[in-house]
Amino acid sequence: MKYTWWIFQIFMMIISIFFLVFGIDLMTAAYTFKNPFDFIMTFFAASFIILISLALAISFVIKIIRVFRQLRNT
Repeated sequence: MKYTWWIFQIFMMIISIFFLVFGIDLMTAAYTFKNPFDFIMTFFAASFIILISLALAISFVIKIIRVFRQLRNT
């Protein structure tokens, strides 16, 4: 398998983990707002960021595991 594929998958997983941490930090920051509208908008935006980044991180891990098992069996 090409090394660039592995580097790309690991790089994308690191980026998705970064956005996961950013979403968690944004969600904790939402609780400091006094205005309810700001809280709701920030809370839902952080939830959306966490959802997408977690789904991407899981998909990259599944891809890596599938390819690793395929390479191990051959």
